[in-house]
Amino acid sequence: MKSFDEFSRPLDRISPMEKPFRAVIRNWVEEEVMPYRREYDEDWKEHRFIEPAMEKLCVGLGIQKCLFPKAFGGWGLGESDSLAALTYALCEEMARGDSALSLANLASLWSLTTFLVKPNINRRLAKEIAPMFCDTDKLCICCQAMTEPQGGADIENMGLLKGRTLRTTARLEGDVWVINGHKLWPTNSGGTANLFGVPCTTNPGSSDPDDFAYMMVPAHFKGVTQSEPYHKAGMAADKNGEIWFDNVRVPSWYRIHGPGKDADVFKQLISFGLLGSVGFAMGAMINVYEILYDFVSGNTYANKPLKENDAIAGVIGRIAGDIDISRILSYELVRMIDSREKPFGNPLSSEETIAKARNIKDFVSDRTVENIGKAMDVMGVYGSDRIMDVEKHYRDVKMIQLWLGGKQLCQAEAARYFFNCETL
Repeated sequence: MKSFDEFSRPLDRISPMEKPFRAVIRNWVEEEVMPYRREYDEDWKEHRFIEPAMEKLCVGLGIQKCLFPKAFGGWGLGESDSLAALTYALCEEMARGDSALSLANLASLWSLTTFLVKPNINRRLAKEIAPMFCDTDKLCICCQAMTEPQGGADIENMGLLKGRTLRTTARLEGDVWVINGHKLWPTNSGGTANLFGVPCTTNPGSSDPDDFAYMMVPAHFKGVTQSEPYHKAGMAADKNGEIWFDNVRVPSWYRIHGPGKDADVFKQLISFGLLGSVGFAMGAMINVYEILYDFVSGNTYANKPLKENDAIAGVIGRIAGDIDISRILSYELVRMIDSREKPFGNPLSSEETIAKARNIKDFVSDRTVENIGKAMDVMGVYGSDRIMDVEKHYRDVKMIQLWLGGKQLCQAEAARYFFNCETL
């Protein structure tokens, strides 16, 4: 059988760390995820299967401390020139087993990138928060508490709205920020998170980037309340719920950077989120390829394997082509992000980077959904049977299309950049 490693990768310029890193994560997926992932749908509330798998990844393998500087007990990956490449590899390998588990892990690291990735490392904050993730034998989870009930994805639409729809407020009292607000649906909410990254405004209704503030808020601080998780159609390994901040008081240095820079770093956060989304979609599409390969090789029509039938070959050939092209685009996004400080790179917060990242996320997500549908057509009743796991991937990846503003914001930001639109 061909391995999914046969699909295109830029072998001449990928990080030398990628192969051994992938091998470790792949082994974890085979041992800790694949035997249990069919139970994940019923495990959405208790996480009896999901949490032990996360613990072995994040604590046992040390992933939860990977971004922190070595001086504070981490791996120092936030200072690496291969951060995007290894992040993508992690997302793809994990999502091959379960895209929601990959999302829960990446989202935890996602908020931490705001103050742990060069050139935006806040060493004082890193030193203070590092013990939660590095000096512990317990799972520690971060939540990017972004979406609000009244605005949905408006916060992600920084190019047009610039944070003016934010209603979660931060008021400075001496050397303490007082935070009030309500967040809805973020990954790793629903009682899971130990730490929140919270976009706020210091002046409600303002579109001035100086009024956009990003705070780190420990979940145990007085005034923080989380709801129970929601029961969803897919993505069971990712808990989603509501969070309320009621006069939560955090030290002034828990604001990650300060006026202006917080807004810029938040735009960079969106680029990292789009990279992760591409990795999730690719991992799911690759596992469906593996399942489909076995099916068309092991089942026959007219005394020949299904894959030798002209009509079937046309469909599976197109699926293979889409996976190959999507992987090329995925590594182009990796290059864009890891090149951010080189002369030929662009800032992660630039309109060009965000527009191109949006295009790639939109394209790869669409191809994943379409190709899972084609695989289900080829497999007939087996394609929709839970025992084959194809329908699980389908339910999960539909959600990848929805977050970070969904297709509409992807298309709007691409139009905004390439066609100079001014009102989108």
